[in-house]
Amino acid sequence: MKLYMHPVSNASRPVRLFIAENKIPCEEVLVDLMKGEHYQEPYASMNPNRQVPWIEDGDLKLTESSAILKYLASKHDLPSYPKDLKKRAKVDEMMDWFNTQFYRDYGYGLAYPQMYPHHKRPTPEIHDGTVAWGQDKARGWFKILNDYWLGPKKQYLCGDEITIADYFGCCLTTLGEVIRCDFSAYPNVERWLGNMRKLSSWQKVNEAHYGFATAVKDQPFKGL
Repeated sequence: MKLYMHPVSNASRPVRLFIAENKIPCEEVLVDLMKGEHYQEPYASMNPNRQVPWIEDGDLKLTESSAILKYLASKHDLPSYPKDLKKRAKVDEMMDWFNTQFYRDYGYGLAYPQMYPHHKRPTPEIHDGTVAWGQDKARGWFKILNDYWLGPKKQYLCGDEITIADYFGCCLTTLGEVIRCDFSAYPNVERWLGNMRKLSSWQKVNEAHYGFATAVKDQPFKGL
């Protein structure tokens, strides 16, 4: 099996972390986003989405971080994607919430327009308005994550056992470390992230992520 990825990619990070923690045999193939290799051959033809991650497992070609996590956990019969129908549905619900609600405003509204030139809006007024909108909406999603999904007692998103939703959600949430978000207003989120940061592979997998945060530490950002 091959995983095409970039270590700073927030979609690649959950898959790399899950593979590392579960010692799944896999060859990593770097797609250098900084050099535009995702728009170059042969990758552009292999994955017309021109994004990472992308896995190749025999005759299976699979995109989307969420789908890849579900496939890997199912293939290796791991408890982090429960077989019980109701428990699995809650994991699916949590992953869909991060993908379709939380990250829309937090990632693409607040963080990316500030981090990446190709996400910058066409005029200062539109750009500033986009970031302000994303900031306001992200605070609302963080409150829901803190108060409703996690609450004061749960150690992980779906209870007291780690699931693939935690791998997925924590890497999306820690995107905010790059733009220096302050999570202290969300103590349940901080507790959950603390649990995830204790994973044995966390530092190694996220080395490039923290390196990127250090590289842009002097840039002005609006966070939470």
